[in-house]
Amino acid sequence: MSTIQVSIEEEMKVSYLDYAMSVIIGRALPEVRDGLKPVQRRILYAMFREGLLSTRRYSKCAGVVGEVLKKYHPHGDSAVYDALVRLAQDFNMRYPLIDGQGNFGSMDGDPAAAYRYTEARLAKIAEELLRDIDKETVDFISNFDETTEEPLVLPSTIPNLIINGASGIAVGMATNIPPHNLGEVSAALIKLIDDPETDVPGLMKYIKGPDFPTGGIIFGLKGIKDAYETGRGQIRVRAKASFEQRSRGGESIIIDEMPYQVNKARLMEKIAELVREKKIEGISDLRDESDRDGIRVVIELKRDEMPQVVLNNLYKHTQMEVTFGIIMLALSHGQPHVMGLKRILSEFLQHRRDVIIRRTKFDLRKAQERAHILEGLKIALDNLDAIIKLIRAARTPDEARLGLTTQFPLTLIQANAILDMRLQRLTGLEREKIISEYNEVIKEIERLTAILGSATLIDQIIRDELTEINEKYADERRTEIVSDIQEISIEDLITEEEMVITVSHNGYIKRNPISEYRRQRRGGKGSLSMETREEDYVKQLFIGSTHDYILFFSNLGRLYTQKIYQIPEAGRSAKGKAIVNLLQLQSGEKIATALPVKGFDTGYLMMFTKKGIVKKTELKEFSNPRGKGVIAINIDADDELIAVRVTDGKSDILIGSSFGIAIRFNEDDVRPTGRSSRGVIGIRLKEGDEAVAAEVIEERTSLLTVTELGFGKRSKTNEYNVQSRGGHGVISIKVTEKGGNVIGLLQVRDEDEIMIVTKAGKMIRTSVDTINVIGRNTQGVKVMDVGKENAIVGIGKVAEKDKE
Repeated sequence: MSTIQVSIEEEMKVSYLDYAMSVIIGRALPEVRDGLKPVQRRILYAMFREGLLSTRRYSKCAGVVGEVLKKYHPHGDSAVYDALVRLAQDFNMRYPLIDGQGNFGSMDGDPAAAYRYTEARLAKIAEELLRDIDKETVDFISNFDETTEEPLVLPSTIPNLIINGASGIAVGMATNIPPHNLGEVSAALIKLIDDPETDVPGLMKYIKGPDFPTGGIIFGLKGIKDAYETGRGQIRVRAKASFEQRSRGGESIIIDEMPYQVNKARLMEKIAELVREKKIEGISDLRDESDRDGIRVVIELKRDEMPQVVLNNLYKHTQMEVTFGIIMLALSHGQPHVMGLKRILSEFLQHRRDVIIRRTKFDLRKAQERAHILEGLKIALDNLDAIIKLIRAARTPDEARLGLTTQFPLTLIQANAILDMRLQRLTGLEREKIISEYNEVIKEIERLTAILGSATLIDQIIRDELTEINEKYADERRTEIVSDIQEISIEDLITEEEMVITVSHNGYIKRNPISEYRRQRRGGKGSLSMETREEDYVKQLFIGSTHDYILFFSNLGRLYTQKIYQIPEAGRSAKGKAIVNLLQLQSGEKIATALPVKGFDTGYLMMFTKKGIVKKTELKEFSNPRGKGVIAINIDADDELIAVRVTDGKSDILIGSSFGIAIRFNEDDVRPTGRSSRGVIGIRLKEGDEAVAAEVIEERTSLLTVTELGFGKRSKTNEYNVQSRGGHGVISIKVTEKGGNVIGLLQVRDEDEIMIVTKAGKMIRTSVDTINVIGRNTQGVKVMDVGKENAIVGIGKVAEKDKE
């Protein structure tokens, strides 16, 4: 016994390539012409040969699997049955090719019943794949044990690859072709027949995009166009959802269409998990009400929840939105190719041309053979007496056959046909039928010959067949396509609600829902709003919506912009996050004030400094914020910014000082200037006094003034007469040692509520109507018991819609 030496490297290379090509061609990838993988083609052909047509009774799947294994597919029975099941699933196949009876699985990932329980037959549309297969329209090869033959490809009158799609993983390559609508594809094929130069945009006028059996919504056209032009692209598919009002109050999200191949049960498990982990809030109940009529997943929301926000969160965090990567890879002439839409359609049309030519040649040959026999029968009828005499005189059939071919212009085939002819064909009526049939066959031969000689006639046949297929099987599009892609921004995932934003003296910031703070009566002790160190205290608070912008103005006169939802939310007693970690502040820079605004389209920013300087700049000049901030006002070295207000350009302005002085003037007195200007004098202050607050005067309001030791009062705004900018102002509150200097000034209405905060971090929420309206030159009443060694550092007004 001799030993053969081989290179292991070379052997591995050859063996691996052989294996790879076997998987690519013989198992994993579909043929571009009929859109089928080998196992699918063998299943359909085996069922066709068994006679399991759409008009026949169902047959056990066990028998079908056995037949496929026995004759065509020498692999495991589970591989065959899994492929058979998928061909019958209406949630996987846009146009199922097998009509199944029994449990064939579900969208919840439930497996099909064992093949001994299920039954199947060909779907009617599958018969279109096999039409004319016995007319030598396709090539056959020997099966694995050479006991029979199987087709290399099916004739396929339907563009199965594109309408049913395909998915498969080979060696080093994969295919993922989405299903499409038959009506749209048929229209595009007809257009391509009429105008072979039609480009992809022209075809997309007919084929809008993929059409999944489970419906859903495709967002954006770019991914579709990329896939159709290059064979590769990505599309985003969302579940279709609607909102439903519950009879007992509150709303529900109803999901009635799913993204393609998303497991519904796993999706619901994921939603439940996100709810448990509090990654998605606002959901009170989740249940599946799906039945044989369709999908219905009910997501009940808590009262007052915003359904769109919850739905956006579901799209963001679950498979209610998926990315479908399109790879249009298929076998063409035995080789894998990534193909664009036009090539796939063109290859199908060429396949149909080849099938029609081969079918026509087959029909022509049969017609010519029939005409040849009918010509012999005509000769026999024309020489009936002589032929009868010859046959009667012959001793054997062979002698009669020889006599017919030698005495008359007949071939052996014609002679056999005459000998096989029944006596009834000799009647006059039968003679007329033979002549009539002969004339019809001659016309058919002429028609078939004309088809073979005309590409136009062939294309017309394809056109007619596509129209016929379209009328039989086309249906409405199921998947909606939205041309403009709608990105889910972070803001879409945030519920719009009022927030309390607190800023400490040492630069810590946080936000909390305003609902966390309970209302108290005047003089109450308050509740803890922020945990602070001994050397720190709460310096500022304000109220704004999560979707509003927050403008941070620093002591150096720079402006930084954030959305309120970007401010970290923390517990009511937590100190929050250092602003230096939130904003890109410069060395020695601190945030002096902050202001919530809804946008930058209209209005002005009025800026006020501690030294009584006021500056007016159009808001739109700040509409392009930068991470490192922009200059808002040019501040003197010994000055600081104390307030910023938004105005309409026609308002009255009021500035209040720590000595209890206030001035009111019209903003027309302040000319708008650019971002880097200094401003002008708003109020002339006494030695040691400084401006502490500023307001834009509104109608039917009063002015609330609060001192650092807890005293406050309201005065009518009409008590403050309009003066010229730059004056000394009038008394706003009587400043005493008992009350201390003024810490804040707010414009309020009777129905408003205010929040007051101390340097120790305590906060009180109280109604404005508990504070008396009295004259300007008075001390006021105690509005908060601040206790010893404590002082008020800030006041804020609660938004009207959040009052309890």
